[in-house]
Formats: sequence, structure tokens, C-alpha cells
Amino acid sequence: MIRTFTITVLLSLCLFSCKREKRQVSDKEGTEIRITYAIGFKITRFDTYTRIKVTAPWPDSDESFTYILTEKGNPVPDGVNYDVQVEVPVQRIVVTSTTHIPALEALGTEDLLRGFPATRYISSKKTRNNVDKGRIKELGNNESINTEVLIDLQPDVVVGFALNGSNKAYETIKKSGIPVVFNGDWVEESPLGKAEWIKFFAPFFGKESRADSIFTHIENEYLQAKKLVGNVEEKPTVLSGAMHKDVWILPGGKSWAAQFIKDAGGDYLWEDTEDTGSLFLNFESVLDQAAEADFWISPTMFRGYEELRAANPHYQEFRPFREKTIYTYSKTTGAGGGMLYFELGPNRPDIVLKDLIHIFHPEKLPEYEPFFFKPLDE
Repeated sequence: MIRTFTITVLLSLCLFSCKREKRQVSDKEGTEIRITYAIGFKITRFDTYTRIKVTAPWPDSDESFTYILTEKGNPVPDGVNYDVQVEVPVQRIVVTSTTHIPALEALGTEDLLRGFPATRYISSKKTRNNVDKGRIKELGNNESINTEVLIDLQPDVVVGFALNGSNKAYETIKKSGIPVVFNGDWVEESPLGKAEWIKFFAPFFGKESRADSIFTHIENEYLQAKKLVGNVEEKPTVLSGAMHKDVWILPGGKSWAAQFIKDAGGDYLWEDTEDTGSLFLNFESVLDQAAEADFWISPTMFRGYEELRAANPHYQEFRPFREKTIYTYSKTTGAGGGMLYFELGPNRPDIVLKDLIHIFHPEKLPEYEPFFFKPLDE
């Protein structure tokens, strides 16, 4: 009995040791894909699989997820730890955020999209056409996805967008055998960091080279535009946001939106704050700080000066209101009324930056026609 027990223990230790050794060798032989700006994911390519590790699926997350991508019919090698396996190349996909749409289109895989929550918010003409033709099914809304319709679609993978880890719909989908992976592009704080998430999508379709090429182009365009205003001596002061009920909501100094203003040669008046999200201030403090600002960018959903005045007559106390230097993204919409800025902007920060440079320093891009940001209607 003792001998049998001893042999069993030794065999168990051997098997455990072999598995550990195999995993360590596999990790050592992997090639990590270059991710320069994004901090929320890593990709490592091995001989028989690709590993995607998402470390920031939502704000302040203490969870991370490991996704293993294998060719169809191939198992995950022994000793490899993971949360979800996805067989690739994917032929049917469901995504859950409009920011995912431009990545699919850039990779030429938009026709593989089978379902989306709240399709009315999709602005892109290509994908909008697929919605209109019934190729993309309506799935309700992200927090309460119609799981019956989604499961009937039998997608190869669902790319989830989550505010936290408590979306019960995703648990139902996973229990049905459909892989769910989380995309945290929206958590990134830098413009190029958000755009680099196109590399997250690429391995699901075998489009890594195309993603590298697309991102390199966006990166070069962004950096070249930024260089145009790198040495400007006069930086216009900039206000952003607007009142919502009794609170003025505007970007924090370390946020994505604030970074654009800085890179475009603007002096954002709350640049010194440490917030990576939004600031919530009272009207008086904003007026105190920004009454004489040179420009007012992104006054939420307002499209015209009359609309702004009707909402709050005190907006007229700001110099940008009087001198008509307010610019908005809310006039650039898709057929369903969705804001192209929120859909395409995170994927094309080079266009956003050029828009703002043209506004702040028109002499640097004199022939440029802004795409997202337009003057308020007078």
C-alpha cells in the first residue's frame, strides 16, 4: 500500500513537473507582438497558437483575461493556462461597441459581423448598409443583450464591452459554448493607445500584417501633424464640455480629450488636473477660469448658438460664445443619428488631431477640411 502510494505521488509530481516545464518552454519560445502605446493588452505568438492577454477590460479592473487562438480543430497545448479558446480564422462575429466597427472595416472583415446591440447607433455607411439589408441582427442593448437571438446566430466569438464584470448576459452566452472576449479600447488614455487596439482584432482573422500597416500609417500621420505645432509660441486657451443639470462636465487633465488639445498646440485650462476621466465643476468655477478662453471645444450635444443660449443664457458670458469660436462634433452624424466622433474618432486620432490643429493654428493646415469638428450654427 505504501509502495503504491509512493509511486502514485512520484508519477503525479513528474506529470506536474512536465506540464510546468512545457509551459515555461512554450512561453520562452513565444514572440511578443510590438504594442507601443496601448497598455491594456499584450499579444504573444507561439508555434501552434496565439495568446492575447487583456489586463484592463474595464476601469480599475483587478481582473485580467487570457485568450488562446488556435486554428480550427487544433487543441490548446497541455500546460497552457487560459480563460477562453477561440478557433480562428473567425467567420462569424458579434461586437458590442461602435468603436469596434471601424477596426472590422479597416481589416476588411465587416461582412463577418452578424449581430450588434442597438444597431441604430452604427454610423458607418458600409456597416449601416449591412444592417439595412438584415445581415446584422439587432441584439437589444449592451447591458441586457437578447441572448436568445445571439445564441441562434452561433457566432465564433463575441467581443464584449463591459463597465465591470457583472454582465449576466455574457455568462449566459459563455454557458452556451460561445466564446466571449473583452475589449478594453475605451479604457486607454492616449489617442494612439486607443487606435492600437486594431492589433487586438487582427489575430482573430489572420490580418496581423494589415493591422500593423494600418496602425503605422495612423501613427505616422498623427506624429507628423503633432510636429507641425511642436514649437508654436502662442497657444490658444481652450475650454471644453458644458452643463448637465447643475454640473459642468469637462475632460480631466490626463484624459484622452485633453491630450488631443495639448498635441494640437492648445492650452487646455484644466491641463494640470490629474483626472483621466471627467471633471465635475460648478458653473461659477468654470466661468472664473475660462471666461476669456480663445476656443470652446465639444460643448456636448449642442449644435447652434441659439440652442446653447436657450439652454443657459449665462453661456453668453464666455468669450468664445461672443466671438463665435465654438466647435462641435455633434453635427457629424450617421444615418441613424449616431455620432461619428465616438465611433470613428478613437480609431482615427490622426483625423481628430488635424481637425483641432486647423482650428487652433489654421496657418499650419491651410487647405485642410475638418471632418469631425465643425463651427456651431449661428
